[in-house]
Amino acid sequence: MNQPTGNTFLRKPPWLKVRPPYDEGTRKIRSMLAGLSLHTVCQEAACPNMAECFASGQATFLILGNICTRDCLYCNIRHGNPARPDEREIENLITAVQKMKLAYAVITSVTRDDLPDGGAGFFARCIRDLRAAVPGCKIEVLIPDFRGSAQALEKVIAAAPDIINHNIEAAAPFYSRLRPQGNYGTSVELLERVARASAVSKSGFMVGFGEGKRDILRLLDDLASVSCRRVTIGQYQQPSRRHWPVARYYSPDEFAALKEAAMKLGFEHVEAGPLVRSSYRAALQGA
Repeated sequence: MNQPTGNTFLRKPPWLKVRPPYDEGTRKIRSMLAGLSLHTVCQEAACPNMAECFASGQATFLILGNICTRDCLYCNIRHGNPARPDEREIENLITAVQKMKLAYAVITSVTRDDLPDGGAGFFARCIRDLRAAVPGCKIEVLIPDFRGSAQALEKVIAAAPDIINHNIEAAAPFYSRLRPQGNYGTSVELLERVARASAVSKSGFMVGFGEGKRDILRLLDDLASVSCRRVTIGQYQQPSRRHWPVARYYSPDEFAALKEAAMKLGFEHVEAGPLVRSSYRAALQGA
């Protein structure tokens, strides 16, 4: 499957035209995070739900720097050669959680194929140290695939976060083109290992790459077959002209239909909508 060509953006429908979250509370939190040299996915991805999440006592922290070793065709995170992990990130993350009085923290990372364990040990230390410092805060981790390493994944499982999330990102027919350094089967197997360990597993994906309804239903079947318990479904939005173009925008009614289809497959919780991201309303789902 060849990458679509063209240098024009598909015009956004009205339901995707939202103002950036620049209220006073959000500005203060952004300033505090900058002072701690912390990155959040909320900011890096200019998430339209940022103000809502901050107000509900939730944030998604990006650890292991902000430079990724992979270059997926839908992602706006910088890629290249990242610096060595900064141990101060863990301390600063804990400080931010305390200052923000978070009840729910999501910890994710860029993909670090340059590290022997893909950063799994760093994830584990974040989980343990944060839980020791803020025992009332629930922890969700959104992890990369660790190149399929069962040993790396076990480090995260052993640290016992409340939820382990790994995004499948796209339907199988488009996966290898969008994520050339990833593998669809590896991601499904990772989620299966999480479920086998009796941990709460979660995944998420986007639509709008050119997939059909049958592709989406097959993806949901694949997730359900490995006992993935929670799923998020959102609209892909092209970050720049160099990224994969949007094939189509799904309507709110179509997302409602996808949510219904997912619930029928037995998922415990489903968030589906044009502006849904992988951590959207995570705190409201409980753990």
